[in-house]
Amino acid sequence: MAASEHAAKAGRKMDAESLQDEKDLGKWFIGSIDQGTTSTRFLIFNGLGVIVASHQMEFKQMYPHSGWMEQGPREIVQSVLTCIEEATKSFIGLGHSTDDIKAIGITSQRETTVLWDRDTGEPLYNAIAWPDTRTQAIVRELKGRPGADALQGICGLPLSTYPSALKLIWLFRNVKEVQQVYDAGRLMFGTIDTWLLYCLNGGKDKNVHITDSTNASRTMFVNLHTLEYSPEVLEFFQLDPNKILLPKIVPCSDAEAFGSLASGILKGKKITGCLGDQSAALVGQLGFEPGMAKNTYGTGCFLLYNVGEKPVMSSHGLLATVAYNFGGKRKPVYALEGSIAVAGSAVKYVVNNLKFVDSSSKISDCAATVKDNGGCYFVTAFSGLFAPYWIDDAQGTMFGITQYTQQGHIARAAMEATCFQTKAILDAMEKDSGHKLTELAVDGGMTDSDLCMQTQADIINIPVDRPVMRETTALGAAIVAGFAVDVWKEFEELKEINKEDRTIFKPQISQEESGKMYKRWSKAVEMSKGWLDSDNESQPQ
Repeated sequence: MAASEHAAKAGRKMDAESLQDEKDLGKWFIGSIDQGTTSTRFLIFNGLGVIVASHQMEFKQMYPHSGWMEQGPREIVQSVLTCIEEATKSFIGLGHSTDDIKAIGITSQRETTVLWDRDTGEPLYNAIAWPDTRTQAIVRELKGRPGADALQGICGLPLSTYPSALKLIWLFRNVKEVQQVYDAGRLMFGTIDTWLLYCLNGGKDKNVHITDSTNASRTMFVNLHTLEYSPEVLEFFQLDPNKILLPKIVPCSDAEAFGSLASGILKGKKITGCLGDQSAALVGQLGFEPGMAKNTYGTGCFLLYNVGEKPVMSSHGLLATVAYNFGGKRKPVYALEGSIAVAGSAVKYVVNNLKFVDSSSKISDCAATVKDNGGCYFVTAFSGLFAPYWIDDAQGTMFGITQYTQQGHIARAAMEATCFQTKAILDAMEKDSGHKLTELAVDGGMTDSDLCMQTQADIINIPVDRPVMRETTALGAAIVAGFAVDVWKEFEELKEINKEDRTIFKPQISQEESGKMYKRWSKAVEMSKGWLDSDNESQPQ
C-alpha cells in the first residue's frame, strides 16, 4: 500500500474517532451553578460545552446606608435551589434523564462574606457584598498597624475595603452576636461558595465547611505561596484560630471533597468542582497558557492574566491571586488580576437612577445617539476606585458637563469608564509582566454591546475577541467539575469548545486620538480623590 493510502486511511480513522468522541460527549452533561452578584443561574452543559438547559433569577440587593451593600444569605441559597429545579425540569422536558448529569460545578461571587453559628447553622448577619465600602475607617486604621506593609507579599492582596478579612473585622466589631459566638468558639466563616456548599449539603447536619483555592485566596487569610492559612496574617488581624472556624482549602476539581446535593430534583448528585467567578471565566475562556488573559464585564469588571505556576507580586496596583487549581498531578496556576468595582452597575445606575432608558439592553442605543462623549467623563467610583488606583476616598464624579451635554453623552461616558479602567489595568500588567497583550478575550453582560466592545478596542489599541456563547463563567465551573469525573482528562480535549463564530473588534481610531482621551480620563480620576470624610464608618441600625 502506498504511503499516501496509509495516510488517507489513518486520517479517516482519526476523523471517525473524533466524530465518535463528539457523539459520546454530546450524551454526557454537567450542571453548573453560577451565583453572581445580582443574579443566580443554573445551566446544564453537554460534553461539547453547549448549553442544553438553563434558568436565571435575580435576588434582592440591600443598600441600608451610602456605600453599604448587603444580601440575604438564605435568599441566595433559595435562588440556587429554584434555578436548579427549573433548569432541570426544562432538561427533562427535552427528553433527557437526570441520570445523564454526571456532576455539578459551582462558581460564585468571591469576597462576599457570611458568618454563621455552628450550633444553629443560622447566619448571624446579612452577607456583606464585595463592593461594600463600610470598612474604609478600618482600612485606614490597619494601614498604620505594625506588619501592614508585609501583608501583600504574603497573600497577594492590598489592605482595602475589597477582601473578606475586612468585612469580618467590621462584623466582629459591630455585631454583638458575632462577638458572642466567636468567644464561644462557634463562629463559622465563609465566602459565598462555602456558604452554598454548607447549605446544599444539608447544613449543620452534615457540617460540610470547605472552600477552594481560588476563593480562599480572596480572603487575605491565605499564604499565596503555600495555599494554607497564614498564622502571620491571622495574628495581624488579631483573630484566634481556635475561636473562628475557617473552611478547609482544597483544589477546584475534586470528586469527593465538595459533597452532594441533600435535597431537590437532583438529590444525591455530586458537586465535584468549585471556583471563584473570575477564575471560572478564565477557565471557560480556555486561558490555560501563561500570557493568556480574559476580561469579564459583569457588575464589576475583572481582568485576569495567567502568569504560570509561581505567583507574581504586583508593584503596579494589581492583585496576585490563584487562577485555578485542578489538583492531582497539576500544580496550582496563578494570575495577576485587575479588579474594577463598577462596570455593569454603572449601566444600571443610568437606567434605574437617571432613568435615561427603561432597560440595560437599551443603553447602547442611547449612547449611539451621539458620535462621542462630548467631553463628558464619568468616574464611576461608587465603591471608591479599585485596580490599579486603590483610591478608597474617591466617589462617583462627572466632569466636562456643559449645556451641550445630552443623555447620550452621559450614557456613553458610563460605558467608557470601564474601558478606560481596563486600559489602566493593561498598562499595569505590561509593566508587571514585561509582556504586552496582542488581543483581549472578553465575556459578560456588557459585551453584548457592539458599541462598548468597539470602544474598548479603540481605547486599548488591540483587538477584542468576543465569543458567541458568553456564559464562560458557568462553563468554567462545568469544566472543573467535569475533570473530576473524567468527562475530560486533558486540556487539549477542550480546544474547540466555544471557538466558532467569534467576533473580533479591531481598533478604528489612532493611538494619538485614544491617548488624548485616556489623558483626560486620568485627569478626571485625579480630581475624583478625597471626596469622603475621614470618618466614614457607620454603625448597624
